Amino acid sequence: MSKIGYHNLTPELEDKFFRSITQGDRFTNSRLRRINKILSRGKKVNLVSRSLLPEVSNVWGSLSDYDKAFWSAAGTESNLNGWKLFIQDYGARKKAGLTGIATPSLLHQTFVGKIEINSPATEVKLIQEHPRNYYIKRKLTNKKESFSPVLITENLSLPFNLSLNYKSDLEVVGPEPFAKVYARFWYSFKGENLYYYLEIPLDLVTDWKNSTIDLLSLDSIIIRYDLVIHIHDLQGVIFFDNLKLEHSGQNFARDPFCQNINEKFSGNFYQVIENWKVEILPNGANFFSTYQDF
Repeated sequence: MSKIGYHNLTPELEDKFFRSITQGDRFTNSRLRRINKILSRGKKVNLVSRSLLPEVSNVWGSLSDYDKAFWSAAGTESNLNGWKLFIQDYGARKKAGLTGIATPSLLHQTFVGKIEINSPATEVKLIQEHPRNYYIKRKLTNKKESFSPVLITENLSLPFNLSLNYKSDLEVVGPEPFAKVYARFWYSFKGENLYYYLEIPLDLVTDWKNSTIDLLSLDSIIIRYDLVIHIHDLQGVIFFDNLKLEHSGQNFARDPFCQNINEKFSGNFYQVIENWKVEILPNGANFFSTYQDF
């Protein structure tokens, strides 16, 4: 195997080079590897037999224009077109052992966040931290399985919008029951450290619905904020999706479409901030991403 430390490509060769070579490990032992473009007949047959795409394509082709438009509308909610959302949902549905086709929804798509509270637990508190500077894990453009830690500088400017879609089935098991989602803003005014809570109370029992609230102004400059989900003196289950923390023209919610809400980061991504930090999670309680046939 050839090993080189540096190679200077001419402009006319650069495009051909990167069409034949791809990046391997980019962190610990950086290297390039060959893209195998020529497949044997046996490998092609094996790939086709293992792929869901022919099956998905046939099912998609059998849908009416009305159904496809509905999938497209739902895909817009999760930054996907209708075809890509249908592929994602079909594959997740198969993996979950379900048959048939899902009914697309504007309130949840494919994966959702799920919080379970079973006895002896009666409380859960999760926090998504938003300091001014932090790292996230981001997929590289046009790279199938390549990710990189990216530094985010979140300069918060108002107005601020907090929004989520959720479904709940909770029962009271204590004297002070509540379920709420809130953004906790830390700001300084006249030499004092103050907090402002932008709160959405959650219904204990409801089908899928959207809840949203805005913060238009505060007395001083905001230093940072955190998002909190707090459920107290309750047991049951709550689902959520399409989370929004919008300010400065962007949505800064991490994992807003709940692909993997309890993802852990280590190794080359050790500096990446958790999607949700556990503050209270006793025995009997859990949180994770799941595919549900709603």
